[in-house]
Amino acid sequence: MTLVSTDWLANNLKKVKILDASWHMPSAGRNAQNEFNEAHIDGAQFFDLDKSSDEKSPLPHMLPDKDKWANIVSNFGISNNDRIVIYDNSDVLSSCRCWYMFIYFGHDINKVLILDGGLKKWQLEKKKLTTKKYEINKTNYQVNELNFLVKNINQIEKNITTKEFNLIDARGANRFKGQEPEPRTGLRSGNIKNSKNIPFGECINKSNNTFKNINELKKIFDSLNNNKKKETVFTCGSGVTACVLAVANFIINGTKPVIYDGSWAEYGIVNKK
Repeated sequence: MTLVSTDWLANNLKKVKILDASWHMPSAGRNAQNEFNEAHIDGAQFFDLDKSSDEKSPLPHMLPDKDKWANIVSNFGISNNDRIVIYDNSDVLSSCRCWYMFIYFGHDINKVLILDGGLKKWQLEKKKLTTKKYEINKTNYQVNELNFLVKNINQIEKNITTKEFNLIDARGANRFKGQEPEPRTGLRSGNIKNSKNIPFGECINKSNNTFKNINELKKIFDSLNNNKKKETVFTCGSGVTACVLAVANFIINGTKPVIYDGSWAEYGIVNKK
């Protein structure tokens, strides 16, 4: 069970730890923290994606070191055995990035859950929201970093020749094809050689932000004609929407998520020609 329904969460609010992992592109002109303060699901805490990443890196949203992650999660009052439900109110389904981070740092994948449809569906159903905040008892969260779930630029470049794994880009088709500029300055347009494209939005029902059913997702992934015996790695602009595809892939076949963390924010600069 990767996805939980809004009804399921409404009936289990006290049995899980809840995180609002909303994050917005700078161009959206929205402040996720302010929106959380104005209204959130009862019991939720705000997960700040920017502050929870490696703030020393020049690249956006790079994974933090394990000590920082342990401190972040401990401050949420989350223990290693807790079931966690993550949601967002974001056009880029940023809850999926938070989901990936928990799995990368060793939380039981079966205990990291995403609210299907997020806050958008919750609000469409007129379910209760609150402004309450609760006192948190800090825990001593233990990290078990799974380094094999992330790829670096050297592995990506090597794979162009060796073709050891499938690489799927979650950016929109026009960005992937280099037909429109990147939203971040200083990046060239285009894609990583031999990569293929599934715009992350193709996996989502626009009406309520839920994931499409497993048969629809299979059809989308099968259209790429990738070698299913090979590992599949996901990339995007900055490592956020790649995780949407990783969730979809997990729904299909239960494969743990593998992400090129630097994504085009790194590759588009380093390989500038």
